[in-house]
Amino acid sequence: MSDTLNLNVRIRGALRDHVSRELDSGVYENVSEYVRALIGRDQQLTEQMAFEKMKTQLQADFAQKDEDCTPLSADNVFARNATL
Repeated sequence: MSDTLNLNVRIRGALRDHVSRELDSGVYENVSEYVRALIGRDQQLTEQMAFEKMKTQLQADFAQKDEDCTPLSADNVFARNATL
């Protein structure tokens, strides 16, 4: 199995015009390079959003008072995680 994915995408109108302007700007040599850059930016955005979500949750967790937390042993944690 090849580690390459070939795409065939048809665009027209405003989208086609936009891609043409991007290629004419000289930033990208061809459509494949432009699409790879778009996918890379989307991947970065997805990863950044996941990081921000985790960061927000951790900040909320660490902001809790110690007396509001339930102490757990390692065995409790392993048992809980085994059910997830």
